[in-house]
Amino acid sequence: MQKKVIKYGMMFLLNFLAFTAYRKSLRFLTYIFTHFLALLTIRTKGIKPAKDLAHLGRLWQKGFPSAKQVPIVKIDEDTVWAEIHTPCPLRGSGNAAACHAMMHFDRTIVKQAGGTFEVLESQATNGKHFCRVAMQLAHQKKKD
Repeated sequence: MQKKVIKYGMMFLLNFLAFTAYRKSLRFLTYIFTHFLALLTIRTKGIKPAKDLAHLGRLWQKGFPSAKQVPIVKIDEDTVWAEIHTPCPLRGSGNAAACHAMMHFDRTIVKQAGGTFEVLESQATNGKHFCRVAMQLAHQKKKD
């Protein structure tokens, strides 16, 4: 029962955020809500500065109900490479600005952990069924 509540609660939340993010006049609400949710998550999950890249990835994953939906696929010398498999209501919409607004949650979590967060491929792009993202420690020298 609890899993269904989490699943449908997340679906409702994502649909609400997509509704506000998709409409330019309401997009500010997306930033407000995602920021509030990120701060709540940071506090309740105890997200602190990361010790290393692997820790940065794990801290980002703590922000989600299931790490299986946000797998880390690779960690190299300066980057954590991950995917977001949670179905997004923006899938195939082509609306990069709305996607950017919804990803404010992730950027806030990773910033608290001492990192930077970049979306490499988005579900908003036609034909993409998951997002590809990269995270780096803010104090490390970055490669492209």
